[in-house]
Parts: sequence; structure tokens; C-alpha cells
Amino acid sequence: QVQLVESGGGLVQAGGSLRLSCAPSERSFSSYALGWFRQAPGKEREFVAAITWSDGRQFYADFVKGRFTISRDTARRTWYLQMNSLKPEDTAVYYCTAHSVVTTRTNWGYWGQGTQVTVSS
Repeated sequence: QVQLVESGGGLVQAGGSLRLSCAPSERSFSSYALGWFRQAPGKEREFVAAITWSDGRQFYADFVKGRFTISRDTARRTWYLQMNSLKPEDTAVYYCTAHSVVTTRTNWGYWGQGTQVTVSS
């Protein structure tokens, strides 16, 4: 079973930046859509951003537009979430995902283990 391996979470002050990375455990892995979700304490898991592997089309939740950027490196078979202008309300566990379609629903087929992002005020 392919695993998605995340890195890059941590503690940052409000207004700061972090970059999350995600890579599959097998280089042969491919997927139509790559994405990021997050889950804050006591809240449901929510869609953050997605990108199509082939042509790089990007999709964002309204609450991150203009602050977060999703990208992928086809040579490294890795995708990223650049998070700028972070706010305390961005504090959550962030999960990378992969699926056969882009959807804001949580029924993506592959999930990383999650990485904690904490934004202090």
C-alpha cells in the first residue's frame, strides 16, 4: 500500500510562513489529483487546496485564497503547500491527499499521516 509522507509542519507566529511537502513512498505512484486538507481540534476535516498532476490546475478553499499556494514538482513526484500570512485560525493538522478526481469532499483515496501546524498570536 502506497503511503504519502508529509513534512514541514511546525510552530510559527501569526503573519509567518511555512511550506508543507508530500511525497509518495513509491516512485511509481501516480494520481490525477493531489491535495491538502486540514482538521482543527473539535472541527471537521476540510478541503484546503488541490492541483492536477498533469497540467497543474489549482483549486483553493475561499479561506486560503491569496495566502496559500499549492504546487507540484513532477520530477521529484512531490507536491507542496506554501502557506503565507498565517493566522491563528490556520492552526490544524494538515493532511496531504491523492485521488482520481478533485473534490472538496473527504473521500480521497490516499492520505498522509498528518503534520501539525500551529500559529501563535
